Amino acid sequence: MADGAAGDAATSGVVGYDVPAVEAWINENVEGLEPPFEWSQLEGGHSNLTYKLTAVDGTTAVVRRPPMGELLPKAHDMGREFTIISGLGPTDVPVAIAYGYCESPEVTGAHFYVMSYVEGKPMFESADAHAHLTPDGRAHVGMSFMDVLAALHSVDPDDVGLGELGKKEDYVGRQIRTWYRSWTASAESAQYDTPVVHELHDFLLERKPEQGPARVVHGDYGLHNCLFNPEGELQAVLDWEISTLGDPLADFAYALNSWTEPSDDILEGADPPTLVDGFVGRADLIERYEQRTGADLSDLSYYVSFNHWKSACIIHGVYARYMRGQKPADDVDLDLYRARIGRGIELSAAAAAAIS
Repeated sequence: MADGAAGDAATSGVVGYDVPAVEAWINENVEGLEPPFEWSQLEGGHSNLTYKLTAVDGTTAVVRRPPMGELLPKAHDMGREFTIISGLGPTDVPVAIAYGYCESPEVTGAHFYVMSYVEGKPMFESADAHAHLTPDGRAHVGMSFMDVLAALHSVDPDDVGLGELGKKEDYVGRQIRTWYRSWTASAESAQYDTPVVHELHDFLLERKPEQGPARVVHGDYGLHNCLFNPEGELQAVLDWEISTLGDPLADFAYALNSWTEPSDDILEGADPPTLVDGFVGRADLIERYEQRTGADLSDLSYYVSFNHWKSACIIHGVYARYMRGQKPADDVDLDLYRARIGRGIELSAAAAAAIS
């Protein structure tokens, strides 16, 4: 096969990139990475278009850009992600190495960045845990998961150039107001409203704990956004685009809420990886985080309630867009979306009831 044909084969099917232009930019701006590359789309890399690049000499990297089409002003902020992994690079938080950021849309129609490729697998469902983790690795995932979150919440953002990432004060209050506006704006088109959501809104505002020092909060810290080796050691945290400054306990409770146990009332069709034999339970995560951070977790039930309520509001907004026809609903189980909203409200109310 001629060299040109080989290059075409290595980049066929690449979406969202002007391959020659991007490779030329990398050649000029990223040291030690020489095109041409073989391009392969990474697992989960379909919203933000994420590709692994492999050079002829075997050197690898990852390129990442927003999805195609019109975007909300602050959505899919690649510059934000690049700034965060650059700041966290020298810390104990495992992130990919930031190589270069292109802020000009003239190269390929959108801003993009290049980072190192990290070996590891995210965990989306039970099949991932069965296929990738050793039995001992399953037991270790939770500990490594908490150790990394504790490391993140131990970083003073001012010390790593991230002190201007967002507002530091009243993170939970701002989140409650934002997602309550989303709920009320979406209720009519979603054809879904309940007084419990409004009662929880009032309760959460009234009982909001005083926030301690602001830390970088990931915003979607879960096994799906982490890469693990077979021994269960977390290799890198991904997807920092919605990260900001705020209350670390809200970030911790979000991660805790995503950790499903076999005794939980699980919605039909859900298949979380933590149901596989060998994973530790939420109590173990709480103990590990407390040991690593020394955090006062006396208000944990509040943060659990807040996150379940917030998640219900977020899913409610997505559901409303489907109902308005703003998102194609082909092959989408809208009944499951509706059930997830209800489950989030129930879990939020149960956690709120546990607050003395």
